[in-house]
Amino acid sequence: MSYFNIRVYGLLINQNQEVLLSDEFEGGRYFTKFPGGGLELGEGLIDGLKREFMEECEAEVEVFSHFYTTDFYEKSSFNESQVISIYYLVKAVHPLQLNFKTEVFDFEEGLSQSFRWRKISELSQEDVTFRTDKKVVELLKVVYEK
Repeated sequence: MSYFNIRVYGLLINQNQEVLLSDEFEGGRYFTKFPGGGLELGEGLIDGLKREFMEECEAEVEVFSHFYTTDFYEKSSFNESQVISIYYLVKAVHPLQLNFKTEVFDFEEGLSQSFRWRKISELSQEDVTFRTDKKVVELLKVVYEK
């Protein structure tokens, strides 16, 4: 059985022109993505994104602009669903209180997620795992390297 998997992600860019990345281990694999995740039934996109930031980053965000929506077919890496991802530019309402890492997959004991900043000027498609995120990296570089 195939179905749609709606996902929503936030592009949080700081004053140093760095974007927040999430390194994770789930389902037996390591991957890097932007903060966010799956929409729950009955939830709107913005509410889902705000919930995801609270769950993942313990941060309240303000969503201020749509950035990109998947415009090609992408099969999930974890099941038989078709993934549709929506990306928004977000701002943190208060400074994030995360223990930011500099190395990929530098998890604290008992955790399977860590966060790090990456300069957009140094960001490459190899920094993220999934096809849609790679497209977003390409678009971010066009927008922020002018």
